[in-house]
Amino acid sequence: MTTLQRKEVNPIGHLSAEDIEQIGRELDAIRDEVLAVRGEKDAKYIRRMIAIQRRLEIGSRAVLLFSVLPPAWILGTLGLSIAKILENMEIGHNILHGQYDFMRDSKIHSTTWEWDFASPAKHWKHAHNELHHKYTNVVGRDNDLGYGIMRVDEQQKWVPAHLGQPFYNFVNACFFEYGIAAYDLELGRNLATKKRRSNPEFRVRLREVGRKIRSQVLKDYVVHPALSVPVGLALGNPFGALFGTMAANAVANVARNLWSHSVIMCGHFPNGVETFERTSITGETRGEWYLRQMLGSANISGSRLMHIMTGNLSHQIEHHLFPDLPASRYAEIAPKVRALFDKYELKYVTGPLVVQVASAWAKVFRLALPNRKPARAIDHSVPPRHPAEVAA
Repeated sequence: MTTLQRKEVNPIGHLSAEDIEQIGRELDAIRDEVLAVRGEKDAKYIRRMIAIQRRLEIGSRAVLLFSVLPPAWILGTLGLSIAKILENMEIGHNILHGQYDFMRDSKIHSTTWEWDFASPAKHWKHAHNELHHKYTNVVGRDNDLGYGIMRVDEQQKWVPAHLGQPFYNFVNACFFEYGIAAYDLELGRNLATKKRRSNPEFRVRLREVGRKIRSQVLKDYVVHPALSVPVGLALGNPFGALFGTMAANAVANVARNLWSHSVIMCGHFPNGVETFERTSITGETRGEWYLRQMLGSANISGSRLMHIMTGNLSHQIEHHLFPDLPASRYAEIAPKVRALFDKYELKYVTGPLVVQVASAWAKVFRLALPNRKPARAIDHSVPPRHPAEVAA
C-alpha cells in the first residue's frame, strides 16, 4: 500500500505484514462483538428516530401553512431544516447502507427505502456503497474525494481551471443533492460522447433521476406552498404565503445540503488524512483494506446531539471500518478503535466541527494553487503488497 501524501516518515512504514493482518483480525473481533448483541435495541432506536423525524417534518410543514407570519416562517423553516438533515443523515444514509436489514422489516430496508433527496436511492447505493466504500480515498476512483471537480493532492497535475475550485466546491455544497445525483450518473463522462449519451442504460437512469427530481420539486415547491394559500388568503396575503412557503423549503434544502456536504468533507479531506494511488489497492488484503479506511478517514468530536445530526458520520473512521453496523453503535466502539490506533502507532484524526471544516477548506484553497515546490513523481507501478517491503 502506498499513499500520495508527502510525509517525512511513512505513516505505515513501521508496520510489518503480520501487523497489518493482525489489525484486520482485531477489527473483525470488534465487529463480531457488535453483531453478537445487535438486535431489539437497534430496531427501537431507528424506529424512534423515524417517528421523531416524521413528527418534526409534519409539524414544521403545518406551521409553514402560516408562513406569511414571520415567527411561523422562522420556526417552520428551522424545524423543516432539522427534519431534512435527520432524514438524510441519521435515517436515509444508514438504512440504505443495510444497517437495519437484519430487522427484516420491509418498510425499513435498504431495498425498499426511498429518501428525500434528488438522487434515487438505488443510484446512490451503487455509487456510494459499491464504489466509494470500496475505493476510499483512492485518487481517480473515489468520487467522494473531491466530488470529481477538485484537485485533491499535490501529486495531481495543476491546471489553471483549479483556481476556481473553492467556488466550484461552494456551489456544489449549496446544491449538493443535485451534485450527488450528477456524479451517481457519471453525468460528465456519459455526456462526453454521442455513443455514451445514447447508451440505453444511461438514458434509463437519466429518466429515473428526472422523475425523482420532479417529485421532489412538486412536493417542496408546488404542493406544500399551494396548501398555504388558503391560510394566506384568510390573512389577506395569499401570495405572501405561497412564496414564503416556497422560500422556507428552499432554505431548508440548502441548509441540509450545506450541512451534509460539510460533514462528508470533514470525513475525508482534513489535514492528516491520507490519499492513495490507483495501483496501491492491487491485490489488497482484508487487513490492508481496513488500514486504508483507518488512514483515509477523519472524525468530528462533539456531543451526542452532534453525532445524531451527522448521522454518526462524526465517527467516519468507525463508519468506514464497519459501514453495515448500526451507526448508533459507533460511539461505543470508538474507544476500542482508537486504542487500536494507539497500539499500532497510527494517527487517529479527529477534532471539533469548526476545526475540521476549516482544515478541509484550507486544503481546497491550497490545492487550487500550483505547488510551491515540485512534488515527488508518483510511482505508477504496482507497489509491493506490504509497507514492510517498501521499507526494506
